Amino acid sequence: MSALLAGYGDSGGRPADGGTMDDAGAERRLGADRYRKLTLEVFDLAPVGVAVTTGPDHRLVYTNTAYRLSFGVRPVGQPIREAFGELLEKHHFDLFDRVYATGEAISVTDTPVTLHFGSGMEKRYFSFSLSRFEDGEPGVLTVAADVTEEVATARRAREMAETRRRLLHRFRSLVQVSAEVVWVAGPHGRPIEPSPGWERVTGQGWEEFRGEGWLRAVHPDDRDATVRSWREALRREQPWRHVYRLRNTGGEYRHFEVNAAPVYEDGAIVEWVGTCTDIEQRWRRERRQELLGRAAVATAEHTELHDMLGALADVLVPALADGCGVHLLPELGERPPSAPVLSRRIATAAREGLPARLPAGEEWFSPDSGFVRAVLARRPVRRSFPPGKPPRDLLPASSVSWLTDAGAHTVMLLPVIVDGTVAAAVTASACGDRPPFDDEDVALIRKMFDHAHDALSSAMLFQRTQRVALALQHGLLAQPPEVPGLGIVARYRASPAAAEVGGDWYDSFVLRDGTTVLVIGDVAGHDLGAAVAMSQLRNMLRGLAVDREGPPGDILRRLNVALDTLTPEGTATCVLARVEKARSGGLQLHYAVAGHPPPLLVTAEGDTRLLEDATNPLLGLLVDDPCVSAVEPLPPRSTLFLYTDGLIEHPHEHLNRGLDRLRRRAAELATAPLPAFCDGILTGLPTTGTDDIAVIAVRVPDAP
Repeated sequence: MSALLAGYGDSGGRPADGGTMDDAGAERRLGADRYRKLTLEVFDLAPVGVAVTTGPDHRLVYTNTAYRLSFGVRPVGQPIREAFGELLEKHHFDLFDRVYATGEAISVTDTPVTLHFGSGMEKRYFSFSLSRFEDGEPGVLTVAADVTEEVATARRAREMAETRRRLLHRFRSLVQVSAEVVWVAGPHGRPIEPSPGWERVTGQGWEEFRGEGWLRAVHPDDRDATVRSWREALRREQPWRHVYRLRNTGGEYRHFEVNAAPVYEDGAIVEWVGTCTDIEQRWRRERRQELLGRAAVATAEHTELHDMLGALADVLVPALADGCGVHLLPELGERPPSAPVLSRRIATAAREGLPARLPAGEEWFSPDSGFVRAVLARRPVRRSFPPGKPPRDLLPASSVSWLTDAGAHTVMLLPVIVDGTVAAAVTASACGDRPPFDDEDVALIRKMFDHAHDALSSAMLFQRTQRVALALQHGLLAQPPEVPGLGIVARYRASPAAAEVGGDWYDSFVLRDGTTVLVIGDVAGHDLGAAVAMSQLRNMLRGLAVDREGPPGDILRRLNVALDTLTPEGTATCVLARVEKARSGGLQLHYAVAGHPPPLLVTAEGDTRLLEDATNPLLGLLVDDPCVSAVEPLPPRSTLFLYTDGLIEHPHEHLNRGLDRLRRRAAELATAPLPAFCDGILTGLPTTGTDDIAVIAVRVPDAP
């Protein structure tokens, strides 16, 4: 409604027409006006505008200060049609007529009025209340409240609500286009309305989805982490981003990324809107890069093949598989077609919660087995089967046993090609909810083991070289002779850390007079030159010992001269011993030592003594000096033990400590059969593994 009633004040309450009245009428009118003025003065200080009209033509008789400040000064005594003609419309006057005639109070709210306000015209908003006024002549009392600020505030609130509604609508429309699943949860974090996308992906309807039922579609291994992450987002009132696996309608678990944001009204969260997007392919790409990076680190951090392949198996499990084994095939390419195949398992891994990983070991396969056919085909093989019932012809027996106990349902066998040869086979298994291996998994595992190509190549070369070296070494080491009454046993153990031919050797033979000769020695170096020098020394010593009788020291002196002639820069150590008949009966040892560890004599009672009475410089030094010999009685059932320094030497340790360990161990084995005596010493003493070891022992009979 437009502005209503005008001012009270300029005319002082006098008649507007300025006419004359008789004395009695004028006196009555003046008295009424004075009374009305006194009555209306109570509104002068009211905070809202007040205006009063009288009569059927609604003559303006009063306005208070607040009214005049809002609508200006209007002439008293004029009908409102004249006082507010430029502001009122016809239906406004009808309201005055209606109130005047019926006495019905009328309210009009948030009415816009354009007025002079400040320095120009301004639209303001008012709420008006019209009621019949009874004070002598009836009239209408109008109350006007300026509600411009309230209207503006309400309008802003409505505009903000509308903007929020439009933005929320746009957001929901956007996420419905960009995401497979859209869901809405209340401030507490539980779904508050059905999600068609969720039902389409997981098969869960509203009754299954509501509350915390949605968690049943999340992979069991991901549930706890998902709940913790979601509760933390609710507590912090911050957007939520998380990745978990969801089971689809086909029973397959796929990786989904969930994003959720809170929706606020009046500063409080009223709901959460979230999306779930299938990121399986992206997750696979990221996992592939991560695993390849970890594989590269694993191969870079290890130099030993065993450690390297073990680290690769640990990368593979549990990221891609639940169990893994790496089997070397050292003789696959060099064996006859009809020969069995050796598989050497050197690395395994198993997921937590499954049976323990298998230990290292060796297994043989017949040439027509599924395992051999698979590796010779050089193609990966995948087999799915009922849980706990793996194929028995495809895998080693120990692997089959593990797969049975683990309840595996899928296995893969991957031949690893190195330098054109199948060097190893990788077995991987899937158990429980893990899906069967696909082509991407096979390609990724193959790529991971490509990082170990150089190490496998070096290992194969090492193995081939070591086999050749050992064959050459054993070809140069003769079997001890069979001597009635004497037990003779020799052992040779090559260094596992070196593939070169070593310079350690032993020898034993019988002279024409029945004397048994024992020899042990070591040529400096681990190469072909050392092997050649060792072979030459062995043959020369045999010739010198057979050609001319004499003390062992004299034979070693002549050998020293020969060594100086043939290999002027070479050096070697040696023990030459002869088991002879003593004049008093029994047997005696006639021996000489050239730079070699002293022989060990062990009695049947366990007493031990190092024979150091015939010590000479090593061969290759002091060529013209004589070599001394010594004679030592050999008690019945005693054992003479000759050995090379690889058995007793340790870096940064005095040689006496190694000799003491040898004596203690030999005493413990004094009554053991001679083969067990030698083997017990070799396995019972700590060695560095960096040097070859040769030993030869003689057991004296109980009686001559």
